[in-house]
Amino acid sequence: VPTLTSLNPTSGIEAGGTSVVITGTGLTGATAVAFGGTPATSFTVNSATQITATAPAGTGTVQVQVTTPGGTSNTLPYTYIPVPTLTSLNPTSGLAAGGTSVTITGTGLTGATAVTFGATPATSFTVNSDTQITATAPAGTGTVQVQVTTPGGTSNTLPYTYIPVPTLTSLNPTSGIEAGGTSVVITGTGLTGATAVAFGGTPATSFTVNSATQITATAPAGTGTVPVQVTTPGGTSNTLPYTYIPVPTLTSLNPTSGIEAGGTSVVITGTGLTGATAVAFGGTPATSFTVNSATQITATAPAGTGTVQVQVTTPGGTSNTLPYTYIPVPTLTSLNPTSGLAAGGTSVTITGTGLTGATAVTFGATPATSFTVNSDTQITATTPAGTGTVPVQVTTPGGTSNTLPYTYIPIPALTSLNPTSGPAAGGTSVIITGTGLTGATAVTFGGTPATSFTVNSATQITATAPAGTGTVPVQVTTPGGTSNTLPFTYIPAPTLTSLNPTSGPAAGGTLVTLNGTGFIGTTAVTFGGTPATSFTVNSAIQITATAPAGTGTVPVQVTTPGGTSNAVPYTYIPAPTLTSLNPTSGIEAGGTSVVITGAGLTGATAVTFGATPATSFTVDSATQITATAPAGTGTVPVQVTTPGGTSHTLPYTYIPAPILTSLIPNVGPEAGGTTVVITGTNLTGATAVTFGATPATSFTVDSDTQITATAPAGTGTVQVQVTTPGGTSNTLSYTYV
Repeated sequence: VPTLTSLNPTSGIEAGGTSVVITGTGLTGATAVAFGGTPATSFTVNSATQITATAPAGTGTVQVQVTTPGGTSNTLPYTYIPVPTLTSLNPTSGLAAGGTSVTITGTGLTGATAVTFGATPATSFTVNSDTQITATAPAGTGTVQVQVTTPGGTSNTLPYTYIPVPTLTSLNPTSGIEAGGTSVVITGTGLTGATAVAFGGTPATSFTVNSATQITATAPAGTGTVPVQVTTPGGTSNTLPYTYIPVPTLTSLNPTSGIEAGGTSVVITGTGLTGATAVAFGGTPATSFTVNSATQITATAPAGTGTVQVQVTTPGGTSNTLPYTYIPVPTLTSLNPTSGLAAGGTSVTITGTGLTGATAVTFGATPATSFTVNSDTQITATTPAGTGTVPVQVTTPGGTSNTLPYTYIPIPALTSLNPTSGPAAGGTSVIITGTGLTGATAVTFGGTPATSFTVNSATQITATAPAGTGTVPVQVTTPGGTSNTLPFTYIPAPTLTSLNPTSGPAAGGTLVTLNGTGFIGTTAVTFGGTPATSFTVNSAIQITATAPAGTGTVPVQVTTPGGTSNAVPYTYIPAPTLTSLNPTSGIEAGGTSVVITGAGLTGATAVTFGATPATSFTVDSATQITATAPAGTGTVPVQVTTPGGTSHTLPYTYIPAPILTSLIPNVGPEAGGTTVVITGTNLTGATAVTFGATPATSFTVDSDTQITATAPAGTGTVQVQVTTPGGTSNTLSYTYV
């Protein structure tokens, strides 16, 4: 019967798969290995004393047994380690900087080997029990998953949120009254869960967290400029300044009274008057006011009656009151607005005194479409249709008021534009003619505002066209409405794509074809700023121009009413110049190789000797050409022609071939030594005299027509010839005796 003595290891994960070495005796031929009645996933009998088995899945502590043909062994305990499970975190959030102590609750936590927040290990952790771990959160951001790893495996996850430190970016408003109570919108980030809002160390009277980026707080009472801070579970924010504005106080008015029609200028003296938002006379706003300093305001009294209280309102609050007395004078003081559409329908506020019980409001002789008496000092009336400037009057049981002018603004009408077109880049000054143009508030070209405009009169506006394309409608807007439209056409700027040819002689005169777009109406073609000698617009895409004289490479441009084109380069080719010929002469039959030296010889198209082209030529460089002289006579001018023009000339001389006419004597002894006078023409410069194939023993060129030669030894009759740079002569017979 088998006996078991030990297991290694004695525990493993509940999912099974742990390799367990079983030690004992009598294990040979084992037929079964069971873990708590469950067969091992697999096993191998290593020897009579050892089996290696793979544990099946299971839970708790089970008994391991081995069965062999000898029977079933005793048992040894094997413990399944459960996978840890997490049920809660406390707290579930903490500072982004880390360091929060988090209590993790769950099961199967014994022997935990790792606690992670997201992918980051806990700064430290302590296993308190099988159901509790205390871990210190590392630094992090956002919401991460917390997991625990034990020998039993890795747990489920629970979310943990890093609370960012709040940051403040703005306050609105940035100031308020010293008594507190101002509602301040605080904007920033990380404001969720705010636990405190302080104004200079004093808690806000109340606050509401609207979102992670906004808090609405009520400022407490305070003075001066104080720092505002927000505290959240993530920490305490930066500070933003908030200023307490003192309540204004009034000490005197000068004068203390004025007419009921209003208009009196009143100097108000006091303190804390900076930033005043309202000045009221008995509840009626001042017609206007100017804050002169922190201690003085100049206000224009509105219409009123009786004695009223004057108050000033600033962002710091509303001041005490001082009495101001109205002296009764019935009148109309103002219309707002003082003009409107000719079609009527404008709401006009009529201000004055004694307006209670009004029975009629007229614009000229026409009753208002409707009117409402708002108070003793104000009527709101709707204008009827009308034209021109008319007097406004109010009638009450007390009589008819003075008049105030009201102007009907006609709808503008356009009749012409001059010019009706301009470059696409804008900038064209356009005179717009029409009617009703006074007070124009806008001029548009196809919906785009004019770059600028000036109303010259009721019938004329000068506007600068903005950039645009195509044909667009021009309109004018005045307080009277928007006009009809007139077309304005944008002329595109021309574009150049190519030149043919792209170069020509520096003397100019080359006929150049310009290819591109937008050439219609071309006003100028320039080569490096110099106008073309002449040009013809062949079509919208082609111009033929004659290049002016110039040097180097210059930009070619085309100008049209649409603007000036891009530039395409054109190169002026300098005319060639000659400095020397080597040699300067050759035989009349031609064939002499002549080296021509000079400048600008690149691209040479012709080399001429007189009027005759060189038999052939090679351009060696910009400064040298090797040419083969053609046949010729006399001295002729040599010239080189390149795309840059034709050079000046250098002289080249054709040397004529010698001609023999007589020999005296024409016989002599075979031993040689005979002096022979050779007569002929073109004998100057003779280089050889031969008798048959034998050179003369010596010879002297006496003149262009005579040579004296000493005959060499020879036999028979031989032919005498003379060679000069001009060639070899005809022959004459000489007989050896």
